[in-house]
Amino acid sequence: MNDEQLYDKAKKRVEEIKGFYSHLIVFILVNVGLFLLNYFTSKGTWWFYWPLLGWGIGLVIHGFNTFGTHLFLGQDWEDKKIKELVEKYKEKE
Repeated sequence: MNDEQLYDKAKKRVEEIKGFYSHLIVFILVNVGLFLLNYFTSKGTWWFYWPLLGWGIGLVIHGFNTFGTHLFLGQDWEDKKIKELVEKYKEKE
């Protein structure tokens, strides 16, 4: 890769990380707001945890997609699989 390609790849990665942290901040702020709304308007009936749970699952998936798990189907796996398939296709030609 040349310098420009490396820069573009690094810039894309920074945008992915920035997107995750923005998602995390909005998640925290909105869910604190929902908790306060629930606390002050529906004492004794707790519902705030349902959106927290649903959105939390989405946030965890976003985190896995951003930072990978290295256990299954992460970015390293994709890169290796792409290289493997390219080699396989070259052999067939």
